Amino acid sequence: MTKPEVRSRIEEIGLIPCIHVSSPEDAAYATQELANAGIPIVELTMIVPGALDLLAGLVRDHPQVIVGAGELMDSATTRRCLEAGAQFLTGPGLELGSADFAGQTSAVIIPGALTPTEVMRAWGAGCDFVKIFPCAQVGGAHYIHALKAPFPKIPLIASGGVNQETAGDFIRAGATALGIGEALIPHESIPLRQTHRIRELARRFLSIVKHARAEKPHRKEAGHPAP
Repeated sequence: MTKPEVRSRIEEIGLIPCIHVSSPEDAAYATQELANAGIPIVELTMIVPGALDLLAGLVRDHPQVIVGAGELMDSATTRRCLEAGAQFLTGPGLELGSADFAGQTSAVIIPGALTPTEVMRAWGAGCDFVKIFPCAQVGGAHYIHALKAPFPKIPLIASGGVNQETAGDFIRAGATALGIGEALIPHESIPLRQTHRIRELARRFLSIVKHARAEKPHRKEAGHPAP
C-alpha cells in the first residue's frame, strides 16, 4: 500500500487502535480481530520487549492490515521501525516532526504535539497528520476545536482520553481521526481471547465516528457555525 493510500485509509476509518502486547500470538490475535471487525489498522507500541520483531511479523503475516509503530521517541528506533516495514510512525512528541526524513520516507508520519507552536513545527516538517496528545487533560474536544480555528487545513488526530463518551465530540470538533487504546482494546481482552468484546467495541467506535461525521457540529459545545 502506498503512502497516499495509507493516509487515505486512516482518514476514511478515523480510528488508530494502539495495542500493548509482548508475544507474537497476542499481536497476531489483536490485529486479526481488529481487521475482522472493520478496522484494518493497528499501532504497535515500541516500549514492550521484542517490539521490533513483533512489528516485522505483523507486517509479514498481515498484508491486508496497515501496521504502524507507536511511542517512538528517538530517530534510531524510528529508522529501525522503517526497516521492519512500518507503514506509519507516531510518538508522543516532536522527535518525528523534526526528523529530516519526514517528507521523504514511504511511511506516514504522525508526530505528537500539544501547543500551536508545536503543531506548526510538526506540519512544517512535512508530516502527514499531527497527533494532539494528551487531549483530555488540556480541554478535550474544546481544545481540538480551538486548534482548528488557526489550522483548518491541518489534519489533527486526537489522542489521550478518547473513549465512548468523548469520541464523537472529538470528531465533531474537527479531529480527522482518533488514537485510541484500552477503551477499544482492553488489556485483558487479548490474553483472554475475548473476541466478542473486541468486535463489539470496534463496532461501537466505528458507529460513533460515522454518526459524528454526519451530524451538524454542536454550536454550544464546539462553537462551529452550522453549515
